Amino acid sequence: MSFPRISLSRVPSYHHNGNYFHLLHPPFIPVSKIPSLPTYQTARTCTDFNSQAQTHPTVSLPSLIPSPPPNNPNATHRWKPMCLYHTHGKCTKIDDPVHVEKFNHDCSRDFQVSAADFERKRPQDFDFFLVFDLEGKVEILEFPVLIIDAKKMGVVDLFHRFVRPTAMSEERVNEYIYNKYGKFGVDRVWHDTALPFNEVLQQFESWLTQHNLWEKTHGGRLNRAAFVTCGNWDVKTQVPHQCSVSKLKLPPYFMEWINLKDVYQNFYNPRNEARGMRTMMSQLKIPMVGSHHLGLDDTKNIARVLIRMLADGAVLPITARRKPESPGTVNFLYKNRI
Repeated sequence: MSFPRISLSRVPSYHHNGNYFHLLHPPFIPVSKIPSLPTYQTARTCTDFNSQAQTHPTVSLPSLIPSPPPNNPNATHRWKPMCLYHTHGKCTKIDDPVHVEKFNHDCSRDFQVSAADFERKRPQDFDFFLVFDLEGKVEILEFPVLIIDAKKMGVVDLFHRFVRPTAMSEERVNEYIYNKYGKFGVDRVWHDTALPFNEVLQQFESWLTQHNLWEKTHGGRLNRAAFVTCGNWDVKTQVPHQCSVSKLKLPPYFMEWINLKDVYQNFYNPRNEARGMRTMMSQLKIPMVGSHHLGLDDTKNIARVLIRMLADGAVLPITARRKPESPGTVNFLYKNRI
């Protein structure tokens, strides 16, 4: 069985002529020795406010007509990039109609479901999924998390922070960030908003507490929720590495997670393995939006794959779990895994 592919070149990207955006915030204090692109936009957090893996019947990948790209005039709304100052609670132009017309300040806009999407939906082991996709291979640079309601298949809230490395020289950080985010035109917003990892983790835990998904006094595990990642690297490797660099103990809520690729492989059983987000989206005929390797956009695209899988009847159990006595040892709960 072969799977039709969509042309990703048709999908709009954040940047335009090498620059991320045109209508942005007033200039900020310049970062020394950084060639700056136009300043980005803004966003406060958008609030709409078992030892063996479960097995599932094999489901064929859909042969549906692809959904119209979000910038299609016939779509329910025009796709707009998120204001990244807004996601950090620092948007100063929320009352500017020109700015609001250009940039999205509501993270639920990109997730539309219909009554038909609930027909094959099955009960889940968790009430909420925390879709999580880190950026930064030396140290974590970006920490985005989307809460997806497992029953309603909609976005509950978004947590998004840029993370400032602590073990690098300022010169190395500047070079690293320009090479990573300069191509998207968001290196300036990174410098304006990035926080050390320990502060980001504190804010993240406060955010989880506000949603009743975590309490430190109750053992530090997630409550009715699980992390969902596209691969094992984010939680298995990079979070422990960053905790070590930042001299922090690994939080208990990072002891288990769901690798979406493993569930996808076992649920759809595609002829060609889906070894990444873009392949899964192509096989499911979901147009990719935003910029690949901008963590917030990747997290939103992974969440769109997750919602499609829920609508198709997939059940998402834990796929990987650390040994409590040896957190560096991970048990993988699927035999057939990516």
